[in-house]
Amino acid sequence: MSNEIKTIGVLTSGGDAPGMNAAIRAVVREAICKGKKVKGIKRGYAGLLQEEIIDMDAHSVSDIISRGGTILQTARCYEFVEPEYQKEAADICRKHGIDGLVVIGGDGSFKGAQKLAANGINTIGLPGTIDLDIACTEYTIGFDTAVNTAMDAIDKVRDTSTSHERCSIIEVMGRGAGYIALWCGIANGAEDVLLPERYDYDEQKLVNHIIEGRKKGKQHHIIINAEGIGHSLSMAKRIEAATGIETRATILGHMQRGGSPTCKDRVYASTMGALAVDLLCEGKTNRVVGYDHGEFIDFDIDEALAMNKDVNEYQVRICKDLGNS
Repeated sequence: MSNEIKTIGVLTSGGDAPGMNAAIRAVVREAICKGKKVKGIKRGYAGLLQEEIIDMDAHSVSDIISRGGTILQTARCYEFVEPEYQKEAADICRKHGIDGLVVIGGDGSFKGAQKLAANGINTIGLPGTIDLDIACTEYTIGFDTAVNTAMDAIDKVRDTSTSHERCSIIEVMGRGAGYIALWCGIANGAEDVLLPERYDYDEQKLVNHIIEGRKKGKQHHIIINAEGIGHSLSMAKRIEAATGIETRATILGHMQRGGSPTCKDRVYASTMGALAVDLLCEGKTNRVVGYDHGEFIDFDIDEALAMNKDVNEYQVRICKDLGNS
């Protein structure tokens, strides 16, 4: 067929996430198994515009499945919102013989993939973000590793918080989404969890809860604060002044992006990477791979970007119930 995919490109865009390397590896090796050439694009859309394009083979992705980060590096490319740069990127793909492209990233990356598809490049998106904030999928590459990293760190903070009878505010990542905070709230047994989707900014309720807990004999108080709320350091000072209880803030930061991916992130990312290649070979374009009710599926990018996502209301309620009890 004249429109048969012959060369597949792969790039990672936006924030890095554990499991991206597993996805890259799967794209490269599945493509080779199907007789396709593979080109890696370094530093996301910024690297595409700079033509930082390399040939990849099976050896290029040896021993990377256990590594965090992305061997292709990543960057944000703000000029890619402009139509002239989108057209230029599509022309660069054609210049290098790339007729199918796998984009690993979040919603912003998918918008770029959408524009490349509109400019004639067959494009498939993979959900790569620790934030779990992509509406069309129950799973995103990197979330499982990030939330386990945060959970382990919070356990350690609880140990020292108990020793010193402190209140500890622990800030986790997630941009405007509260999934890492919510999951850690349940997994770590936090007394309070502040979610961007639900927080009413009533600090007096926090203060009252801390004081009530101390009266009941609690030796510590753990507050997990989502990045979308932030200001943990100043919040700690205000709470200490209001309660008289030593209060410390710990911002976990980018440690949550690093580290060897969990088994789930390796397996799911590998499955999604292989599926992206299969979809391209079937002639599909402008699609996003997702995971829903135990199945790996694909959506139209336009459809996926139009979807909305909210935290699970039942999990929000039990997180509060279990923390209060």
